[in-house]
Amino acid sequence: MKKHEFRAAASLAAVFSVRLLGLFMIYPVFATYARNLSGATPYLIGEALGIYGLSQGLLQIPFGLFSDRVGRKVIIVLGLLLFAAGSAVAAVSTSIGGVIAGRALQGSGAVGAVILALVADLTDEENRTKAMALVGITIGLSFMIALVAGPIVANVIGVPGIFWLMVGLSFAGVAITEFVVPNPPRIRVHRDAEAVPALIGAVLRDKELLRLDFGIFALHAMLTASFLVVPGLIRATLNLPVRDQWLVYLPVLVVSVGVMLPLIIVGEKHRRMKGVFVGAVAALALSQVMLYFAAANLFALLAALVVFFSAFNVMEASLPSLITKAAPAEAKGTAMGLYSSAQFLGIFTGGLVGGWAHQVGGPGAVFLLTAALALAWLVAAATMAQPSYLTTRLLPIVKGRAGDADALAARLRQLPGVAEAVVIAEENLAYLKVDSRSFDAASAQSLAGTP
Repeated sequence: MKKHEFRAAASLAAVFSVRLLGLFMIYPVFATYARNLSGATPYLIGEALGIYGLSQGLLQIPFGLFSDRVGRKVIIVLGLLLFAAGSAVAAVSTSIGGVIAGRALQGSGAVGAVILALVADLTDEENRTKAMALVGITIGLSFMIALVAGPIVANVIGVPGIFWLMVGLSFAGVAITEFVVPNPPRIRVHRDAEAVPALIGAVLRDKELLRLDFGIFALHAMLTASFLVVPGLIRATLNLPVRDQWLVYLPVLVVSVGVMLPLIIVGEKHRRMKGVFVGAVAALALSQVMLYFAAANLFALLAALVVFFSAFNVMEASLPSLITKAAPAEAKGTAMGLYSSAQFLGIFTGGLVGGWAHQVGGPGAVFLLTAALALAWLVAAATMAQPSYLTTRLLPIVKGRAGDADALAARLRQLPGVAEAVVIAEENLAYLKVDSRSFDAASAQSLAGTP
């Protein structure tokens, strides 16, 4: 990446992370804290934990589309201010209803899609994948840091203090956006990075993409539902109060990353991703069964957590990659937008249904629910098609050469390694799906008139 592109990607990754750090810090400490709120029940605690996913899931794509018209930074700042307002409401609330309202308002600051669109505005086509990868790595690190830091920070400033910390982080994000993130030379629609309304119907009719959307929905539903009861199990089985539970999360996450990395390498490098993927879903189901039958046993509980987070990390790394492989060349951004919405709706559903199961049947009912969800996912995963192992390439076209878009796309499809080619004349851009092992980039550039 060029220097200005790295600056843009790094600063926008920082904006992403300041939001996510606070959100994820809440997970390991919220259920214990919320029990003491006025009007709290297990069902309402679940609703409070997951409700931000509803507003996030519903508003991600509309905010992204709105930013095409009014500007990226305007919407990012607005979203961060909404997130700050919701955090403040949750911080001062002494009732579960007030926290639910605050969390819903937090979620209305749905600027993830806008941030990714701004990354696309500020990077050239050939470097955009690297920039998006930097943002993705930051998201993963934020999740792991937050799970470990949450109990430590809550011990010092309390859960209301974490909500106030979110307010401060939101204003830090505003400052980064205004004073560090470069201004884009122009705003345009990027089919590889944001949703295109005309393509939503086609993406929703794609069975392979729907399988993957169900996967991220189920994964985050399981995560959210599990955190309604896992902190209590750790406290009861290991005799660890919430403030010390980072001593469990830290080694579990370190081991899970050590398990995840070689599996992803095997899946991608040796083209065995379906086997790795199905195995990870089976591991998720196994972890929930272990938690149901043996959560009161120290070693079984720790083993179940290692299995769960190892499989979780495999999925977090592989699902976005599989989406880009399965999506049509010109619909990658649309597919990723719907995938992101499914993730947040999974968070909402996991909190809502997990809270209901906890209220009706206790912790065991939650794990029966998540195990059933994992088994349904396992059936869907086992019947998925083999991944194509194709990657998306953006090919700039010299102005004037894209006049006969269909003819140019047909010539591009005849090149070695090109499986799909769509030329968008008004963008002077070709969207390709290629096999990187045999793709002849020089010939493609020659057809496009680029050096």
